[in-house]
Amino acid sequence: MLEIRKGTERGVADHGWLNSHHTFSFGHYHDPLHTGFGPLLVINEDRVKAGQGFGTHGHSDMEIISYVLDGALEHKDSMGTGSVLHYGDVQRMSAGTGVRHSEFNHSQTAPVHFLQIWIQPNVKGIPPSYEEKHFTAAQKQGQLRLIASSDGRENSVLIHQDAAIYAAILNGDPVLQHTLAAGRSAYVHLIRGQLSVNGKKLEGGDAVKVTAENLITLAHAEDAEVLLFDLPY
Repeated sequence: MLEIRKGTERGVADHGWLNSHHTFSFGHYHDPLHTGFGPLLVINEDRVKAGQGFGTHGHSDMEIISYVLDGALEHKDSMGTGSVLHYGDVQRMSAGTGVRHSEFNHSQTAPVHFLQIWIQPNVKGIPPSYEEKHFTAAQKQGQLRLIASSDGRENSVLIHQDAAIYAAILNGDPVLQHTLAAGRSAYVHLIRGQLSVNGKKLEGGDAVKVTAENLITLAHAEDAEVLLFDLPY
């Protein structure tokens, strides 16, 4: 079964310095039909103006993944970690027992554009931790590249949940297929471009929930960048 989530129907928060599109209920945006999908709780598409950002704030018992699309995202946290992320960088922060962090646009002249993803962990009370990996465009071109997993295989970042995240860049490439094991579901989020998922056409910002299917087929791509979440059902 496929359920389309149109990008134009997402929640919008415009704070001047921040423009954010919420796939699922978040902050002041609440939609009882879109409160998450399995352990996937948040996909926020954030655009932050030059020199602006999120001040220091706290999290606990959450896997927080940042996927940078354009610009430079500066991160600092109470673990003593600090870095500047660019396109292709994937950051994973396990909040565990508690962590405080800030995220800022590192540039004083250009905006930063990124996805913030929250996944509910399958274990609580672990020590907080941080990890960062870079995935080149070539590694994602024409294939589903594993970027996050429960065991860190294939040099992916490790997340504390029985889930896997794949990224792909597609443009007239051969059809890609992903098999779902029994008891698994998927969420396919099209970042940009055009793409069909099991025959359903998506535009940038659209997504589709996939349940009771054993095969996902990605085809008819035009300048597409996509994330595929393989999740427990």
